[in-house]
Amino acid sequence: MIWNFFVSANPSIMPNRTVFFVSDGTGITAETFGNSILNQFSGKPKHVRRPFIDGAEKAHQVVREINHSAEVEGKRPIVFITIVDPEVLTIFKTQSKALVLDMFNTFIGPLEAEFGMTSNHRVGRFADVSKSQEYTDRIEAINFSLTHDDGQSSKNLSEADVILVGVSRSGKTPTSLYLAMQHGIKAANYPLIPEDFERGHLPSSLAPYKKKCFGLTIDPDRLSHIRNERRPQSTYASLENCHMEVREGESMMRRAGISWLSTTHKSIEEIATTILRDLRPDRLIY
Repeated sequence: MIWNFFVSANPSIMPNRTVFFVSDGTGITAETFGNSILNQFSGKPKHVRRPFIDGAEKAHQVVREINHSAEVEGKRPIVFITIVDPEVLTIFKTQSKALVLDMFNTFIGPLEAEFGMTSNHRVGRFADVSKSQEYTDRIEAINFSLTHDDGQSSKNLSEADVILVGVSRSGKTPTSLYLAMQHGIKAANYPLIPEDFERGHLPSSLAPYKKKCFGLTIDPDRLSHIRNERRPQSTYASLENCHMEVREGESMMRRAGISWLSTTHKSIEEIATTILRDLRPDRLIY
């Protein structure tokens, strides 16, 4: 990975530092990008998000907070910043006792040179999002995924982009919602239950849509732990039952020729990307 050179030789310092995510917008871009870098290090620093810093007065207030952290901790904070106003940005770069990582201008300058044009440097980039077709598609996908969560409805499955199948608590619902919210994918999900295992094949309602199906499985020990948090000391959560359900579920998906993966050690982002790659590669191009 391109960030490997950031790996720290002394990971013990990480928990004693504060990391600020500062933005003139929501701060989500700074936090998401910054966290992808921080994940290359062991330890968990304190996270502070400061959104909508769109003027000098707000900037000075956050700078005071940053400098206070530096004095208390005895180490300079890390600031991931996405601010387009050069005057506001200068306040952080010249007055804060921090390592300021300017995440926009690191890339904007080279891209302006490459494209031969100036960026718009516009604050509030998402102001008109509710008027976009992409926004409408995502809302429709979210509603679809909620309606078709956990096998609640088999209506309109022909409209589904993806149908997730797997045993209960294997990660189907969060993955469905992530696909809907992040990618506008209409994702239904269907839990495999003991009756399905007795029949030995996928539910009949899914048969016409087998090409849209993708399976999720999970380590039985992990599954038992998750289920015990919900229904402790139950047959449903017992390790023996979890082993049986996972084994039968994987066998059923194998017989049906459905692609599947284990969610045990994968993030939702990784799971969703794998599903898109296999079932809807067109959604990886936009």
